[in-house]
Amino acid sequence: MQEKRPRRTNQERSDTTRTELMAAARRLFIERGYADTATPDIVVAAGVTRGALYHHFEDKKALFAAVAEAEAEAVADEIEGATPDDMRPREALIKGGEAYLAALALPGRTRLLLLDGPAVLGRAGMDAIDNRHGTRSLRGGILFAVRAGDLPQNLPVEAATQLLASAYDRAALSIETGGDPAEYRKGLALLIDGLAALAG
Repeated sequence: MQEKRPRRTNQERSDTTRTELMAAARRLFIERGYADTATPDIVVAAGVTRGALYHHFEDKKALFAAVAEAEAEAVADEIEGATPDDMRPREALIKGGEAYLAALALPGRTRLLLLDGPAVLGRAGMDAIDNRHGTRSLRGGILFAVRAGDLPQNLPVEAATQLLASAYDRAALSIETGGDPAEYRKGLALLIDGLAALAG
């Protein structure tokens, strides 16, 4: 006798629909870019109704924001995974930066987070997402290194966070267009070591 499958709850069906919409949207945003992706195309690719899309997301921009948030969270998770708590702060900054570059090498991620993200959501909107994820990890790593004496005690943490984040983003963009990842990893490590040397 065949066992009956348990019926899915409304919440499970809703979660599945949202996941399918985000996966379809991510794929199309990467292939075509935000501007050239229409909501009817997303609906068809996800295999759901137009009403289902607008039940979960106010509009295409809100759907893009959800995709960008999920990508930023995945990047932060990879950074956290590469920097265990028992790692020295200086080494954690370097390894975290390497993990960031590796995470951004996933096809489409640089476009989503560094190109279309600021263009679609505005700099402030993308900064808000970054501050919940990757930038938050970097800020925490710098603060930990300052407290441990691996970086200068008078280092302005917020300014250093923004400057290093910009350097990592620029490196990711350059690697995306053919730059040598090893050269950028080396250059960024030397930047951190230069700061560390000032700690005496």
